[in-house]
Amino acid sequence: MEHELVILHAGGPGRPEGRLGETLRAALAGLSFRFAEEGEPLENRRLLFAFSIPEDGVNVSLHRLLGRLRSHPDGLRGSVGGVVMDGAGDLYTKAAGRELILAASLAGCAFPGRPLAEATGGLQNFTVQARNGGCDLETAYCRAVRELAERVLAFTPPRRERPRVLALHASSRATSNTLDLWGRVRARIEASCAIREIGLRNGTLEDCAGCPYTTCLHFGEQGGCFYGGVMVQEVFPALREADAVVLLCPNYNDALSANLTAAVNRLTALYRTASFENKAVFALVVSGYSGGDIVASQVVSALCVNKGFRLPPGAILMETANDAGAALRLPGIEKRLEAFAENLLFQIKAP
Repeated sequence: MEHELVILHAGGPGRPEGRLGETLRAALAGLSFRFAEEGEPLENRRLLFAFSIPEDGVNVSLHRLLGRLRSHPDGLRGSVGGVVMDGAGDLYTKAAGRELILAASLAGCAFPGRPLAEATGGLQNFTVQARNGGCDLETAYCRAVRELAERVLAFTPPRRERPRVLALHASSRATSNTLDLWGRVRARIEASCAIREIGLRNGTLEDCAGCPYTTCLHFGEQGGCFYGGVMVQEVFPALREADAVVLLCPNYNDALSANLTAAVNRLTALYRTASFENKAVFALVVSGYSGGDIVASQVVSALCVNKGFRLPPGAILMETANDAGAALRLPGIEKRLEAFAENLLFQIKAP
């Protein structure tokens, strides 16, 4: 089935102007696309969100769209999306992109890996792509938008008869609300999945120290990393086999825990030699007070935008619970966990 690309941008119906408009016209030439009509339903579409970000980072139309998505949790059901952010300055494009991706995912939209094509004011973020592609910065930007549009149109997530799920955590079973919630989810999916759970506790994991590219590539080609340890011995082999990764994320000072962050950083060695595009990322996020959306945005940015995992709709469940055991006493929690588990299975398991 041939899909049509529907473009949403700040100007409503019609073509956007400026560099963003010129880039879209050049990048999408020959593809089947149109611009979204004002207020049209957006379910079951192939979507390209395209916004210009001013130097102050505030695009009122984008914030209006975020409000619409957050207040209509099924508004993008069945859709697949990609995001183009064209910045006037060097800041805010990635922040705006990951915020939109999270909101759209929670509204029912699926995203392929690397779903964000961002352009900073001087296009310096395309320096490496331009050098590798033997072209100028503008051409590299145009190619990135074209490649993203083609992947959105072609996206068909794989589903397995018995999918393999890898759960990563760095928590204590005695006190962790996040592990309590995962236990309920695991009980609901383990009859249908092969599950591997790896704990990354203190003292077991060194963070990435930023080896030179050639060093990282060399060890990646050997299936390892210079620093070895649990990442090479357990996580890398399990990840190669996995169809989905579930990150169990307590909120530490509005951030992923140190060991989960280190694990994500260390994935670079494997990412240089292996594609993650057919692997889905899910997350359970528990905050003691607030800020679950900040941690969820980090998962989106680190695993989907940067490392190329696909992000299914509704892939992140955010809850607020402080005292040990409090998460399982939250009103309606069993219903939400049931819905999360059912969605996880639906996204990765063959019918």
